[in-house]
Amino acid sequence: MPPLRNSLAAAGAALLMLTGCDAPSAASPDAAPSDPAAIKPRLGLMTSLPLYWGEGAGVADLAAGRAASPWQRTVMEQDYTLVPLDTLTPIPALSPDAPEVDPLTGLTRLAVVQPRGLSPADNVALDSWVRGGGRLLLVLDPALTGDYAAPLGDPRRPVDTALIPPVVARWGMAVSFDAAQGSAGRIAITDPAANCRLVTDGKAATCAVGKGRVALIAEAAQFEHRALAGKDGASLRAVLAAALE
Repeated sequence: MPPLRNSLAAAGAALLMLTGCDAPSAASPDAAPSDPAAIKPRLGLMTSLPLYWGEGAGVADLAAGRAASPWQRTVMEQDYTLVPLDTLTPIPALSPDAPEVDPLTGLTRLAVVQPRGLSPADNVALDSWVRGGGRLLLVLDPALTGDYAAPLGDPRRPVDTALIPPVVARWGMAVSFDAAQGSAGRIAITDPAANCRLVTDGKAATCAVGKGRVALIAEAAQFEHRALAGKDGASLRAVLAAALE
């Protein structure tokens, strides 16, 4: 396994400075609302990582509610109501006379973390959603550092090398592997006209796209390793806040 990297925490801090957000604190009243009925914003989540369901969770356990929640889900659900997504494209209804179901309807925040791959239709839907005002956190790591039980080639295994969706180029950016700098990924702005800014030496970037905003991070280590997520997940929560608020 490659050495653990901690630059994602720095990327989160830099994103906070660019967006003007305040980092949530596990000790602050805002971090854990005293009112258990407080409404949390919905966050769509598409990922190949075991962030919502634990690695190896069986169908029977999931159906019976016996599957333990991963630590990442526990951290994210402090601030958001998670909506797991398998697709970003409208789904045909079961009945011919019923309207199709758009998984992005009603969502203003979306986290796409090391996805298995976006279809051409997913790319179009994501671009349209962002331009309409959506806030997107896109995490694409060319070389994951986590340990996973499923062997290489097993469909249950996370995508070890990120598949860069074409929509990234449409937004004026590119992601490449940068072993020389000791970092898994590096972002470059390929379109001088794009309204993008690089942070933390190209490990992260923010772009204004239409009415929306994209925060792109070229590392997923903080989503894989609890030790890099900060005390009680504070650093990971800060990354989410900076990207999505």
